[in-house]
Amino acid sequence: MSDLLQMLKRYRTRKIALYGLGTETERVLLELGEQFTIVGLLDGYRQSGSLYGTAILSLDQAVAEGVALILVVARPGSCKAIAKRIGKICKEHQIDLLDIRGRDLCDTNRVVYNFKGVRGYTKREFLQTAASYDVISVDLFDTLLMRQTLFPADVFEIADYRWREQGVVIEQFCEKRLESEKALSGVVAPTLAEIYARVVENASAGTIEPQEMAKMEWSIDYDLLVPRRELCEAVSSLYQSGKEVYIVTDTYYSETQIKKMLDKCGIDFYTECIVSCRYRTGKTQGLFGVLKERIGNRTCLHIGDDPVADVEAAQKNGIASCRIYSGIDLLEMTGYLGLWDAIETLSDRIRAGMLAARLFNSPFQFEEDGQKICVRRAHDLGYLFFAPMICDFVIWFERQVCMAKIPNVWFGARDGYLVKKLYDALAGEASSVYFLTSRIAAIRAGVENESDIRYVGEMKFSGSLQQQILERFGITVAAGGEHQTLCDYKAQILQQTAIDRENYKRYIDTLEVREGPIAFFDFVAKGTGQMYIGRLVENPLKGFYFLQLEEEHMRAKALDIVPFYRNEEKDTSAIFDNYYILETVLTSPDAMVLGFDGQGVPYYGRETRPESDIACLMDAQSGILSYFESYTGICPREAVTVNKKFDEIMLALLGGVQVLDHDFLRLKVEDPFFNRMTDITDLI
Repeated sequence: MSDLLQMLKRYRTRKIALYGLGTETERVLLELGEQFTIVGLLDGYRQSGSLYGTAILSLDQAVAEGVALILVVARPGSCKAIAKRIGKICKEHQIDLLDIRGRDLCDTNRVVYNFKGVRGYTKREFLQTAASYDVISVDLFDTLLMRQTLFPADVFEIADYRWREQGVVIEQFCEKRLESEKALSGVVAPTLAEIYARVVENASAGTIEPQEMAKMEWSIDYDLLVPRRELCEAVSSLYQSGKEVYIVTDTYYSETQIKKMLDKCGIDFYTECIVSCRYRTGKTQGLFGVLKERIGNRTCLHIGDDPVADVEAAQKNGIASCRIYSGIDLLEMTGYLGLWDAIETLSDRIRAGMLAARLFNSPFQFEEDGQKICVRRAHDLGYLFFAPMICDFVIWFERQVCMAKIPNVWFGARDGYLVKKLYDALAGEASSVYFLTSRIAAIRAGVENESDIRYVGEMKFSGSLQQQILERFGITVAAGGEHQTLCDYKAQILQQTAIDRENYKRYIDTLEVREGPIAFFDFVAKGTGQMYIGRLVENPLKGFYFLQLEEEHMRAKALDIVPFYRNEEKDTSAIFDNYYILETVLTSPDAMVLGFDGQGVPYYGRETRPESDIACLMDAQSGILSYFESYTGICPREAVTVNKKFDEIMLALLGGVQVLDHDFLRLKVEDPFFNRMTDITDLI
């Protein structure tokens, strides 16, 4: 009994549907024969008709038929995309979803932060293995290069958005694009222009040139690609040692287009590219035969990620194989790091792909003790764990400002330092102001009476009363005596704040303030700064915060504040326990503003952070900027969605992976207003 028949033995008396319409499905139908009840075939782009003498059903029809199993007949790389498409419905109706190797595609796996039990190559083992062969053959996509998206078909969805932006609407574009490729691939390995010629014909979109559509898709894919640097370096070293290196790839792109992709990624260490559409055959058909004609009787090792197209097909042609895991393979092994159920939209799939392309860019994940997932640089910490949340907040902020049509946007120092850069990238550089302020500066200028002084005193200070007066109001008073509270120093405080208020207004007078409200950014705050700054300007302030603290307590202050995280989310979100980390990373490299002189020129407090801390924070911020630029460049604006659940999982990963940047681990979280200091390791 074959492995497939053995695997399906428990379904012998139950109904089965096969998912997939490729030639492999025909082989599976023949193998199963009359021993099993196959009620029909499923696919993502056809829901009627028949093929291979079997009816094609919709998923709803399969459910109505009472199928117990949907068997996915597809390459491993496509199976997870199918699971994402139909897995939820399968779970709801208690339908098993397996691939032809027996993997449960509805099992999202337990989240792990290491690769214990996984047999993979270290870089040294890989080079030792490859050294014994005369010639090296290497797959391209998902092996030497990675896309910054979760599934290959996401490229089609991005293309659909791009065409819609240009006023070109082809209903069910992605399905038609995929159907065209599958239909043609059953005969030959097609070119992209041939695929789109069929799309245009079937969509009755005669005014669009197939070549133009093919060029659009290629340019999108070109922008998505990044090299897998450590593998590229390893293969380059083999090439430099004198070995011939052939890139053998299934692709509908021309050799010229492939070479442009290679040039972009700095890949010049190859003898020849052997592409399927030129020879009209793929790796599972005759493409390895073309390679064998080139190399003659010399020994050859083929390197690739696909167990069918790269491993089995190479071995069938007498070529040794070496499986290198793709970034998505590695992400899957970790249980998608808990992200699977949070991935709902194209936007999410792009972000998951960006995660894999950075965290699992190297296939050599087996070097560290315990085979732990490691992050070595603050730049990557920013890119991987902080950027998703910060980016979603900035996107939300920009949308709020647009909907409210607010003409002035102020990002308060120091938390607004990076957020302003990201906002300006969306809205334009001239659209916002980096407003010099701090809680201390706002209080020094805003306090007007004893009630204000009492309010400040309620915010507990870790130190003596004299220290508090010095830190919060810049006033030196003698220790001792009968004075016990801030209000006992009311006269000195109000005299000084009157001066500070006029000086602050001189600074504000230097700003270009349009008529109308001001969108006032604060990251995490009660609203104290907004309350006191609001007394210095005629324009009303509308606060947009990441998170508002003590919302109920501040309600009596009648402040206009809209938080990204609402008060009612406290019980369901872990962000309330983790925002200190984000707040630390966002801060400016400058010292805190304490106030302004008589000309409205700011003066600053003493910088207490060591240079290594500031450099580390700037490195993390550069990672956030890089992520934001990539994400907003890849994801069509109309497709961008805010997904807090996804963001929170990403931030929580900081506590699961092994952080190897010692400067980051030595960071201190400072709060001079409360005179407190915390080790960042206590917050992770």
